[in-house]
Amino acid sequence: MTERRADLTFARLASTVLAPFAAGYFMAYLFRSVNAVVAPDLVRDLGLTATGLGFLTAAYFFGYGAWQLPLGVLLDRYGPRRVQAGMFLVSGLGGLLFALGRDETTLAIARGVIGLGFAGGLMSSFKAIVIWVPRARVPLANGCIMACGGVGAFVASAPADFLIQLIGWRWTIAILTAVTFAIAAAIFTIVPEKPGSTPPITWRDQVRGLARIYSDSFFWRVAPLATAHCGFHLAFQTLWAGLWVRDVLGFERDSVAIRLALLAIAFVAGSLLGGAIADVARRRFGIGVLNVMKALVVVFMLSHLALLFEATRSNMIVWLLFCAFGQVTILVYPVISEHFGPALAGRANTGLNLMVFLTAFAFQSVFGAILDLWPRMAAGGSDPAAYDRALTIFLAIEAATFLWFLVGMAKEKPAA
Repeated sequence: MTERRADLTFARLASTVLAPFAAGYFMAYLFRSVNAVVAPDLVRDLGLTATGLGFLTAAYFFGYGAWQLPLGVLLDRYGPRRVQAGMFLVSGLGGLLFALGRDETTLAIARGVIGLGFAGGLMSSFKAIVIWVPRARVPLANGCIMACGGVGAFVASAPADFLIQLIGWRWTIAILTAVTFAIAAAIFTIVPEKPGSTPPITWRDQVRGLARIYSDSFFWRVAPLATAHCGFHLAFQTLWAGLWVRDVLGFERDSVAIRLALLAIAFVAGSLLGGAIADVARRRFGIGVLNVMKALVVVFMLSHLALLFEATRSNMIVWLLFCAFGQVTILVYPVISEHFGPALAGRANTGLNLMVFLTAFAFQSVFGAILDLWPRMAAGGSDPAAYDRALTIFLAIEAATFLWFLVGMAKEKPAA
């Protein structure tokens, strides 16, 4: 493995490893988020309720989460090149089905297939980086991949909405599908083959490792917090944020798309800032990652709370903080890796990923069901009171998991 790393110059690494996988994660995040601007068209064309829209969109998270456990075994056996290329073909088929679908069931199945195919978007990228990128440059490479995901979220806002209004949502999805097929071909033809190294993990090893992870007390102290916070933020920002801005703040479609674009930028900046704060706090002041995360979680929950009050809900600073630190509990991933050690780190992270994305699926679906408990407004949107109730319920869940985390950390000394 070291020899393979030495054989590749940085320029070749960038062109044959980083660029193809970064493009893949960009597309995965674009598809994940695009329903936030497609939603009004889906409601108009298919007559969807909020429950139906939530379930349809959330199917992406179900497919994404359900495939996390097999993904680790496949990556170890066949390498990121073949796995990612093959799975992107699956996403492309899902995108084609979505573009052609004429009913709610078909579109929900299509979203699930898209999510399943993109399930390796990030993990395959990280696997490729571990194989080919020099260790000193792994953090930089990982940051580049994550940033490209944020760019995908940005493109899924105002730019995607412009294209939808120009050619329609079906043709927009068709174009994204064609790009997905092209990226699959690029990954398969450009990325180097995985060098032979350690024996692959078997399915039995996978199950045994997960049994150990899911029976670990430290895991169950931190996992609910990460699951609730990441799950809610994914569920809200990739669908309900745009509709909330329209129905509660009264923004027109173009203004909604611009607001979503700004929130996507805040998400990228916050992801980088959270990691930087944790790094500086640990190196210079000896403050553990989990203590940094606690402080930033409080900032996020306060911004969530501010969305419930008319005096603060339209404040852009509140929204920027909400989106910047909505995923801050990803800081727990390296802590979990350190806790379980190299042999189980990958399975521990995919085990947590499974919980996060299945929770996002449930939260996005339930949010829509809560909205449907109130009569729809004359303009066709959901009642602002319904949004307030949904946001209150999920804030209570976040607070409960945060309290559970604080109590647990008082009893256990983590590895960070």
